[in-house]
Amino acid sequence: MAVALIAGGSSGIGLAVLRAFRERGDDVFLADIDETRSLAAVSERGAGKARSMVCDLSTREGPRQAVEAALAEYGRIDCVFANAAILESAPLQEWKAEQWEKSLALNLSMPFYLTQAAAPILARSDNASIILTASTGALRGHAGMPAYHATKSGLLGLCRALADELAPQGTRVNCLLPGWIDTPFNDSFWRFQADPVEAERALLRQIPMGRQGTPEDVAGTVLFLASPAARYVTGTSLVVDGGYTAV
Repeated sequence: MAVALIAGGSSGIGLAVLRAFRERGDDVFLADIDETRSLAAVSERGAGKARSMVCDLSTREGPRQAVEAALAEYGRIDCVFANAAILESAPLQEWKAEQWEKSLALNLSMPFYLTQAAAPILARSDNASIILTASTGALRGHAGMPAYHATKSGLLGLCRALADELAPQGTRVNCLLPGWIDTPFNDSFWRFQADPVEAERALLRQIPMGRQGTPEDVAGTVLFLASPAARYVTGTSLVVDGGYTAV
C-alpha cells in the first residue's frame, strides 16, 4: 500500500480524502494547524495507519517539517496532497497587507515549498504523485476575493512547471479544481454577500446538477490521481464542480 502526506486535512475535503486513503489501506500522515481536529481525524478507525502533527504550513519551514516528519514515521512517501488554504473576503479598500500575504503564503507558497521538500523522496517511489488543490476560482472570479482567485490561478501555472520538471524522475503533478463544495471553508464568502440566502439560490441555478458538492464527491478524484491508473496523467487540471464551469 501507499503512504500519503496530506497537508491540511482535519476537515472538509482533506478529511474526506484522509478517510478514503485509509479505507483502501493506504497509510496517511496529516500535517495541520488544528491539533484537536487532527487528533480526532487520525483516531478514527481505518484499514490504513494514520498519524498527525501540528504544523503551521504558512511558514517557510512548515512544509519541510511536515515532509521530514512523514518520512520519519513511515520511511517513504508516495503521494503528497497539498490541500491547506485560506479564503478571505473583504471590499478592496479594506484589505490589509497581512491578509494578502497570509493568503499567498498558504495558498501558493506552501505547495511550492512542500513539493521542493518532498521531490527527492518521491523520486524513490514507483508511483509518485503530487496533487495541488486549486479551485474553479482559478477559472472564474468573485468580488471581494482577489487573493483567493490570484493564488488558485497561480497554482495552475505552478502545476505545469513542476510537472515538466519532475516527469523525468517519475513524479506526476496535477491540480484538483473543486467547485462549490458545501463546507465551512466558504463561510467567509457567504458573509460577504448582501443576502446570503438569495446568493446561494442564485449559485445553485448556475450549477447544472442543482446542488453544491460534498467533500466525498471530491475524494474519488484524488484517489484516482494518486493511483497507478493515473500513471500517464500529469500537468493537468481536473475539475469537480457539478458542471458549474461548463455552462
